[in-house]
Amino acid sequence: MTVLKTSLRNFVAHKGRMALSAIAVLLSVAFVCGTLVFTDTTNATFDKLFASTASDVSVSPKGVSDNDTRQGRVRTLPGSELAQLKRIDGVKSVTGDATSQSVTVVNRKGDSIGPSSGAPTVGTNWDTTEHRSVKITSGHSPRGPTEVMVDADTADTKKLKLGDSLRIIAVPGEFRAKIVGIATFQVTNPGATLVYMDTATAQRKLLGKPGVYSNYSLTAQPGVSNDQLKKSVVAELGTGVKVQTKAEASKEAESDIGSFLDVMKYAMLGFAGIAVLVGIFLIVNTFSMLVAQRTREIGLMRAIGSSRKQINRSVLLEALLLGIVGSILGVLGGVGLAVGLMKVMGSAGLHLSTDQLTVKPATPIVGLTIGIVVTVIAAYIPARRAGKISPMAALRDAGTPADTKAGRIRGAIGTLLTAGGAAALVVAGNADKAVDGSMFLGLGVVLTLIGFIVIGPLLAGLVVRALATVVLRMFGPVGRLAERNALRNPRRTGATGAALMIGLALVACLSVVGSSMVASASDELDKSVGADFIIQSDGGQPITQQIEKAAHRAKGLKHVSDAKQIEGAEITLPGGKKVTKDLSAADPTYAEDLRTPVVSGDLAAAYGKDAMSVPEGFAKSHQVKEGDTLTVAFKEGRTAKLKVAAITSDDTSLDKGALYLNIATVERYVPANLMPANVMMLAQAKDGQEDAAYTSLKAQLHQYPSVKVRDQTDYKKEMKNQIGQLLNLVYGLLALAIIVAILGVVNTLALSVVERTREIGLMRAIGLSRRQMRRMIRLESVVIALFGALLGLGLGMGWGATAQKLLALEGLKTLEIPWPTIITVFIGSAVVGLIAALIPAFRAARMNILNAIATD
Repeated sequence: MTVLKTSLRNFVAHKGRMALSAIAVLLSVAFVCGTLVFTDTTNATFDKLFASTASDVSVSPKGVSDNDTRQGRVRTLPGSELAQLKRIDGVKSVTGDATSQSVTVVNRKGDSIGPSSGAPTVGTNWDTTEHRSVKITSGHSPRGPTEVMVDADTADTKKLKLGDSLRIIAVPGEFRAKIVGIATFQVTNPGATLVYMDTATAQRKLLGKPGVYSNYSLTAQPGVSNDQLKKSVVAELGTGVKVQTKAEASKEAESDIGSFLDVMKYAMLGFAGIAVLVGIFLIVNTFSMLVAQRTREIGLMRAIGSSRKQINRSVLLEALLLGIVGSILGVLGGVGLAVGLMKVMGSAGLHLSTDQLTVKPATPIVGLTIGIVVTVIAAYIPARRAGKISPMAALRDAGTPADTKAGRIRGAIGTLLTAGGAAALVVAGNADKAVDGSMFLGLGVVLTLIGFIVIGPLLAGLVVRALATVVLRMFGPVGRLAERNALRNPRRTGATGAALMIGLALVACLSVVGSSMVASASDELDKSVGADFIIQSDGGQPITQQIEKAAHRAKGLKHVSDAKQIEGAEITLPGGKKVTKDLSAADPTYAEDLRTPVVSGDLAAAYGKDAMSVPEGFAKSHQVKEGDTLTVAFKEGRTAKLKVAAITSDDTSLDKGALYLNIATVERYVPANLMPANVMMLAQAKDGQEDAAYTSLKAQLHQYPSVKVRDQTDYKKEMKNQIGQLLNLVYGLLALAIIVAILGVVNTLALSVVERTREIGLMRAIGLSRRQMRRMIRLESVVIALFGALLGLGLGMGWGATAQKLLALEGLKTLEIPWPTIITVFIGSAVVGLIAALIPAFRAARMNILNAIATD
């Protein structure tokens, strides 16, 4: 009980000094809990949506893949099956659905009304199954080929109203229709755009043929289970179709979205883990300094009979209280963070209602466990030091422990770990295969990071002196005092700098990787792409025949090359072995547009009649050589005998591993109605007509917002922007760890000022002005921040350069160090140091001189 009272008294007495550590715990726990609440809420939203829209039993074409949308294909079922299904015992009702996601819907201004979040635009028929999830809240249902209905979320976001005209672009063609109704979701719409039309129109305009359906929805009669009904349907239609119960369909849909959400969840938890790791340094420093400041107090407690175990337990109880307070606030903050994330995602088009906010019992348990356990573990080493304080310490002044530099054992371990990590990075950089090298890269990153953390105090003595020579000496005696203060306790300086080092190392590494990817891809474009213009869809929509024809109509073009992907072709090798591969079918001019290096044969010949090319790796692994004949069975066509006319090099990052053949060859073996849409189009301008051709292409395709026309400059810029956006997102998540590290600098300085109260009073008494005192504290903060930045940026550039060596094995061969970013971060670290020192410097300068000198 005495230990508990002492711990409570000390915790309350030092609550101000504990505040920043509590904030670090709060932020870390909030990020973990916020991530869990957000992903659980998103899962719950989709689960409810799937449960409300799924029928008792559904029937759909077999073998439908996600690529069907990009290929422009909508697989259908014959309308005759509708009557068959209605005759099955146990069926209450059957509804035929005519649905397509290969749709672009454009308003009267020519802008797409589809979502920007990546969610689909769905065109479908209005039938009784839709009543489960939406209801008409304005106007009426579509009644003819010129009428459509849209969902309320889209109408609100895109400013649509009754009477507005829309242009619907689908694979079979395009048509115009007027909005006659608006339907509101009864459950949360996660962001898809829905356009409803009558069944006959949907069949002709979306599916391309009257009387066919994309799937059937069956409702079971009372007393008939879904499993029983499924068996009856399979017995009637056979195994040529995909039959699923409501549970099976919902599970499949949940699995598809769940895999994406899991990636996002674990990525965010990874960043939360980094913040937790950084927070450990802050907590260790806090308790180390608090123990040092209470040396006399702890010595007196030992003198009057307190055991080492009691002192140790007292410090750990303080940490436990800190962990409990910080974790409880963190759990509450996590719920708020999740709501904030939902609002942000809502502005991006993914609508999530707070009515579905899901806080599972495991979430606060996880948050409290992480916060409390991490805090107690971080305080364990300072608690052990407190227990070792002897009663004789009560006769000495309280202050910093005598250990002013890292021990030899610590230095040796740190050096060994760093050397081992460096060796692993060297092995990774010289690996022959990216998969093998990535394992050594991961090992090298972990070992060098731990090594730098362990050896930090030793590095502090060396690096701070070097930085001081450049940064501090110009400030005269005040600069020298700041240098000595930073060097007074290398262990503390090393831990404070290491917290900042972790976040900045990751920033530097990702910056190097991102810049190298952009530079490599740009070099590869200059070297390999002969086309002047690239036409492709950014949103996964197909390049329809209307778009193809419009592109070919552009003026000033030398040629336009179509490129298609032929999925799932079964190739019989010379030895009889069979493999399934996707093929790249293109016009012969594609060989000019994309200059793929060849190790054997002639690529132009591969576009001849009944010919093809194979990549170098494929040829080696399957013992295929130029001149061999391969038997190719097209997935939905006939079997062809194709001669290998060329073997392409794997020394490229564009179309690496592609098997080329002429579109005309595919057309001889695959029915016209089963030919996929283009995945890309490349075009060359006539000499001297590049600008005119670019303008003409843009004008021809302006009415099709699902595709973009880019010249090589545009393409490079877009690629740089995409990588930049991804990096900015990562930097934003890393900002949490950097904020916690900055709190560590503030806490170290604040506690250091308290620890040096008498010293500050004496310095003021002998003539140091308030301004000089503030400057000294600020310079000390700057040099600590620059120390952490120097280590982090150096370490991160080493990691990034090694990662680029592995990317070079995949064709990205250019290493580029983003010096502007590195220099900006380094200078920014100095600014961060200045800001972190503002409050501690102000407090130090405001101390009463006599009271400070009299401090015990």
